[in-house]
Amino acid sequence: MKPHRNLKAWNDSILLLKDLYLITKSFPKEELFGITSQMRRAALSIPLNIAEGAARTSKKEFVRFLDIAIGSIAELDTLFIISVELEFLSDEDFNLLNHKLETIGKLAYGLKRKLLSER
Repeated sequence: MKPHRNLKAWNDSILLLKDLYLITKSFPKEELFGITSQMRRAALSIPLNIAEGAARTSKKEFVRFLDIAIGSIAELDTLFIISVELEFLSDEDFNLLNHKLETIGKLAYGLKRKLLSER
């Protein structure tokens, strides 16, 4: 079974990850093991935790993994702001990524609320 594939939050986070990888290719090479790596790890954490949570047998466990994904969303939001301040990320790329991240965050929070209300 692959229940995560039916979740919009998971699908959208895969698309965000693809965009992020393309955009961070232009970041300074000296940041490969710094901000670039941290952004990619945080972005990767989102669909991975949504998938792992969806595969769990209890709603409580799913909520726990959604909380981890939501934490990664907050981390990535902060990294976007830092990257703009350091002029690694253009305003246009920031707006694109930030819009996608906000949508994923709303979906993840909504899914969490739904699971909590079903208990």
